[in-house]
Amino acid sequence: MRPFSAPQLNPATETGWRRRWFDIIYRHDSRPSRNFDLILVVAIVASILVVMIDSVQHLHAEWSTGLYILEWGFTIIFTAEYLLRLAVVKRPLRYAVSIWGIIDLLSILPAYLSMFIPGAQSLLVVRALRILRVFRILKLTRYIEESGVLMTSLWRSRRKVLVFLFTVITITIIAGALMYVIEGPEHGFTNIPASMYWAVVTMATVGFGDIVPQTVLGRFVTSVLILIGYSIIAVPTGIYTAELASTMREAELAARRDARGCPHCGLEGHEPDARHCRRCGGELPDAFSH
Repeated sequence: MRPFSAPQLNPATETGWRRRWFDIIYRHDSRPSRNFDLILVVAIVASILVVMIDSVQHLHAEWSTGLYILEWGFTIIFTAEYLLRLAVVKRPLRYAVSIWGIIDLLSILPAYLSMFIPGAQSLLVVRALRILRVFRILKLTRYIEESGVLMTSLWRSRRKVLVFLFTVITITIIAGALMYVIEGPEHGFTNIPASMYWAVVTMATVGFGDIVPQTVLGRFVTSVLILIGYSIIAVPTGIYTAELASTMREAELAARRDARGCPHCGLEGHEPDARHCRRCGGELPDAFSH
């Protein structure tokens, strides 16, 4: 299962405007399709800039009306795109529940939700919903060809990463409990959660300095945690790099297989080690000549 890959979608109709828009939106091998993608990329980047500018207090006060109009303009554009993507496919629900459908929905939902939250007491909620508009930046990954390989590698390494994270959490709990006993409230370790916070900061080799061990044993535990922190950086990197290399090899083999078309009958999709066409029996070109 590859949750970050594009869902397999079919056009709702074989003719008419829905088929034409399906080719423009979901195919990327024509000029109209490339122009459509370019317009969306520009709109996404511009909308993110609007969100960033809107978060600056004095700019928001000075340009609030213009920013509000721009925001709703982008919201209408992305809403039209989302509805169009649903309208032109045979099974709209398949797209709606895919990772890209969810991202598209998250990019427009905050604007509409903020309309239904009345009262000044809800200003914090409205602000949170407005900040959620930065989810639009995730829409850009659809237009980065290599993002599929990166996300697939991340998904494949999820079990190993989860085991690693469980180990880190275990170390954090043990170290926090130890430091609470060793140092105690008089040295800033007022409780186990606060001590766990110190352990996370120490293993991340950040060292804010707000909680500092004073005893010799506490400093020894700190030194051990710092050494563990350096190894923690290397472990997930190695796990992900191995999966990335494997995924890239598979993608390369798939590209070679797809590129091996029969020069006699035109059938594509032959295996890399195939010598003859499975349909007509004609000799195939070398897989490594592409």
